[in-house]
Amino acid sequence: MPLESALPRIDDRNYDSLIAEVRTRIARYTPEWTPVWTDVNDNDPGITLAQVFAWLAEMLAYRMNLVPELNYIKFLQLIGIELHAAEPAQAEVTFPVQSGFAEPYVIVPERTQLTAEAPDGGPPITFETDRALIAVRAQLAALLVYDGYAYTSVTANNEDAVQGFQPFGPMANSGSALLLGFDDPAPFPALELNLGVSTLPDSSAPAAFQCGLPDAPGFASATVRWEFWNGSDWQRLSLLKDETRAFTRSGHIFVKTPNKSLQPVVIAPESRSLCWIRARIERSQYERPPKLLTIRTNTIAVQQAETVRDEVLGGSNGRRDQVFRLANAPVLRDTLRLEIDEGSGPEIWTRVDDFFGSGPADLHYMLNRTTGEIRFGDGVNGNIPIANPDNPEGNIVAREYRFGGGKQGNVSAGTIKTLTTSVDGIDSNAVGNLLPADSGRDEETLDEAKKRAPHAIRSRYRAVTAEDFELLATEASSIKRAKALPLYHPDFPGVKVPGVVTVIVVPEGDGPAPTPSEGTLRSVCAYLDQRRLLTTELYVVKPTYQRVQIRAEIVAGDNADLGEVQQQIEQSLLDYFHPLKGGEDGLGWPFGGTIYYSRVTQRCFTIPGVASVTTLVIVLDGEEIPPCTDVTINQAGLLYATEHQIDVSYRFES
Repeated sequence: MPLESALPRIDDRNYDSLIAEVRTRIARYTPEWTPVWTDVNDNDPGITLAQVFAWLAEMLAYRMNLVPELNYIKFLQLIGIELHAAEPAQAEVTFPVQSGFAEPYVIVPERTQLTAEAPDGGPPITFETDRALIAVRAQLAALLVYDGYAYTSVTANNEDAVQGFQPFGPMANSGSALLLGFDDPAPFPALELNLGVSTLPDSSAPAAFQCGLPDAPGFASATVRWEFWNGSDWQRLSLLKDETRAFTRSGHIFVKTPNKSLQPVVIAPESRSLCWIRARIERSQYERPPKLLTIRTNTIAVQQAETVRDEVLGGSNGRRDQVFRLANAPVLRDTLRLEIDEGSGPEIWTRVDDFFGSGPADLHYMLNRTTGEIRFGDGVNGNIPIANPDNPEGNIVAREYRFGGGKQGNVSAGTIKTLTTSVDGIDSNAVGNLLPADSGRDEETLDEAKKRAPHAIRSRYRAVTAEDFELLATEASSIKRAKALPLYHPDFPGVKVPGVVTVIVVPEGDGPAPTPSEGTLRSVCAYLDQRRLLTTELYVVKPTYQRVQIRAEIVAGDNADLGEVQQQIEQSLLDYFHPLKGGEDGLGWPFGGTIYYSRVTQRCFTIPGVASVTTLVIVLDGEEIPPCTDVTINQAGLLYATEHQIDVSYRFES
């Protein structure tokens, strides 16, 4: 976005306020004239002089207000610093099929729209599916885990999606299997079965994402074979794609089911006759057994966006540096398909970041995602669209683009549930997102761009120093804070490994302990990988949180409200230990920052009405720390707090 802002004012006084201030200071600064200078109206010569100087002072203040900020903005524009556009939130939404629907499956089209209620009570937030989904009528009625010796039902754990379960048991040896039972009155059809897998957040593996070359392949820690029961034996299923790398990370698994070959059977402890498919380990080399939060059918990724098609932007006049504007913004990255008809049929033009590398014949344009502004070249750097006499007012068309984004899209679980695109056969009352949406980010503010500018000039978008990695990580996705640890390898803590850099990222969020999703970690990894040195071994990891709780007894003043004092102290401490807005500067608790007992006590005294602090105890991860003791946390760790025990009372003297 262009760097535009309401300029800050160094001095906000105007002519009237200056005159009023002078009149009030006459008695203070000219006491010898007070007995005789009683006329402070406009007809007095002294007031006339004050009015002249007030007018001059107002002009000087006006120019002072303009110069520093305007110069800074123009300098940022000169070096190419622009505000980062808003980014859309993402979530996984389930589309159950009506049990009485006539067909065995329903196709949910790509760009199917849903809405969620805005947290601030504003207009509904629109989400769209990223791809088409084949939703099956057969319900996933049972999940069984076979650990090599016995079958165990994990159906309840899968439906609750709270405690999670181990899909291959605690050992995950070769021969262990996860069985999925489907219930439907009709034979199971031949289709592409989409299984959405979510790993347990606190045990998701890998804990660190290694950023390799863009074409570096990834290999699973086990060989998993998918099979189905045909009535007499287990037969092999075609595995189309496994994004989970054998259940070690969240993603989707796509298998091809045969036509009417799945035969129902009873497998104890399940008492119903179901159609079964299973994932069986042929070769196990898991570093640790996988643990899943849930497996869902009929689930697809959605994005906070709306699609616009065939929007006419106008007609070219053949001049240089033409500018057109889309009707909707912010525009999602790499979604605009722009076509221009110069008389010989529509041609697709390509978006570029700038025209420095564009020749006079290159069909290039620049897009400002925040404003939706489209700019064309001058005939030297970038081609000029030719006017079309057959269509003078409409030869430039945005054939398709998507817009949306912002922090408001990070809605809670179960809120993306209103289906606005009609899809026959989908149970609209049961549609919803099991997990909260994440990755939504507001547009960058001018103050944030000003802080980023010096680092951007120094790094030149190349990650060399630790500060470079931290800056670029915040640009990659919805990351609010980042900490780079040189010589730190996640698999060898405490050992300095040459050439290794580990980046800890904290996303933007309202919760007490914001944690990046696996998709966010991969996005940061891909972004940094293109900018690191070739010899740098790079890892991107989630933050390590430690829970802190304060237990204190407070004595309030006689005129204080006990409930109000308690509430203000608790909120102040919650903010103080917050990873994004905590610390002494309000910019987030410092990575690895020590908890100083005196500063916590002082924090309580900042609340009006506090007379004294009788006792104060710091509890870290459930362990009480001796009084008057500073607390050291893990290296590059962060703190979070959910509640504090504050007891406020009046002083009663006998």
